[in-house]
Amino acid sequence: MKRWIVRLEAEERQRLEQVVGGGKAAAYKIRHANVLLAVDESPSGRRRTDAEVAKTLGVTTRSIEMLRRRFVEEGLEACLARKKQERPSVEPLFDGKKEAKLIALACGPAPEGRRRWTMELLADRVVVLRIVERCSDETVRRVLKKTR
Repeated sequence: MKRWIVRLEAEERQRLEQVVGGGKAAAYKIRHANVLLAVDESPSGRRRTDAEVAKTLGVTTRSIEMLRRRFVEEGLEACLARKKQERPSVEPLFDGKKEAKLIALACGPAPEGRRRWTMELLADRVVVLRIVERCSDETVRRVLKKTR
């Protein structure tokens, strides 16, 4: 038994048919519109099973279930838009205070035996000073580039 039932109103169905028929939308939007039209349980809907739709459109049944759920909970526009990322994939290593410490270190005197700081030296030093747990020279470069 399906937990999330899609019942499209006439206006919603018309909007989805415009997305599919227009050909100017992103591929994921057209695919989502096709799925919603296919699983529509309203009297004028197609009423296809998730397995049939998955086979026809080349998507997984889990994707169809998630799209059904999103439609019921958030509405049509949420299904036709990309889901916003709740948090970044990788948390930033440097916040404002840590950046300030790195900049102060980079602007300070170079280590003994060196004329200037290198990105590798700065990356190693911020780990030694326990400003951050780990750091690469590329991360240091990006942080310092923002300050120019």
